[in-house]
Amino acid sequence: MSRFLDPRFAGFEAYTPGEQPRDRRYIKLNTNESPYPPGPAVLAAVDASALADLRLYSDPTQTALREALAGFLNGEFAGLALEKENIFVSNGSDDILNFAFLAFSGEGTTVLFPDISYGFYEVFAEFHGCSYRRIPLREDYTIDLADYRAVPGKKLIVFANPNAPTGIALSAGEIEALLQAEPDSLVLVDEAYVDFGAESAMGLLAKYDNLLVARTYSKSASLAGARLGYAAGSLAVIEDLEKIKYSTNPYNVNRMTQAAGLAVLREWGYYRENCVKIAETREKTAEALREMGCEVLPSKSNFLFVSCLPALGGEEAYLGLREKGILVRWWSRPEIRDRFRVTIGTPEEMESFLAALKALMGGKSDE
Repeated sequence: MSRFLDPRFAGFEAYTPGEQPRDRRYIKLNTNESPYPPGPAVLAAVDASALADLRLYSDPTQTALREALAGFLNGEFAGLALEKENIFVSNGSDDILNFAFLAFSGEGTTVLFPDISYGFYEVFAEFHGCSYRRIPLREDYTIDLADYRAVPGKKLIVFANPNAPTGIALSAGEIEALLQAEPDSLVLVDEAYVDFGAESAMGLLAKYDNLLVARTYSKSASLAGARLGYAAGSLAVIEDLEKIKYSTNPYNVNRMTQAAGLAVLREWGYYRENCVKIAETREKTAEALREMGCEVLPSKSNFLFVSCLPALGGEEAYLGLREKGILVRWWSRPEIRDRFRVTIGTPEEMESFLAALKALMGGKSDE
């Protein structure tokens, strides 16, 4: 590190994204991207004229996209009457998390999030100097929201639903009970994977002003490379996020991404069908893994969290699959080191994954 670095960050541990090796062609099942490309409306929106307009700044108010997102959500969830002022648009949903940890974790507030979940939660908490607590999962890797209610005082409660890397989802009823019990705490539900079969909390916005729902275009909308996320919440909460945005980077979503985001909403049926295909492939893959002797957690996401013990440890599976040209995600944390996470790709990619894993397990058992 340089001698110019603020001492506060000398021992800081940054988030580690999934690896993106370039040494060979891999079947990439490690970063939960969609295996299907954007639809034709997106390809048409990102055309030569859009490229020519890159000489101009993007709309900092993102008016067209925010209006379209409000209308889309009102159509998806009965009882919602969102306006564009209820929508915050960002450079990926990570920006929403970053701004929320900054804006809503002031003195007297404790930030709570699951002990096993998205790694950025702890990174942001450390980065912004938050008072925070990691809440353990149950032995079956599920979230018990009663544990969050048991912590006294004002809180910012953050969790992914479905959770990552487990893939396990909470019901909207469980989330509503938390909102009712914690009227003075803000509950941020990170719905990055909700479109693959989980129940959304979005409809609860009609009743609760202490709820903020964050979503991303990266998974179900096939736009991971475009970096687009959005959040829906009360007028006051969205105003707070807007204040942070205009104090850091008003042009936080570029012109091409805004155009692509609008196009996705015009052809949402295409993406909904892709989500159904991915969920079907997920269930077939989970069944095949169980037939091979692996343990698979029940998932409502576009990935599976797998243990192949005693035949194969988590690191062994990760390294062995990598050697065979297939990338999965593995963490060295003691609580989950025996497991690995595999993104759901196309049926053909998952067949290759299963064949490679079966060969590894067979080779291990023959030793």
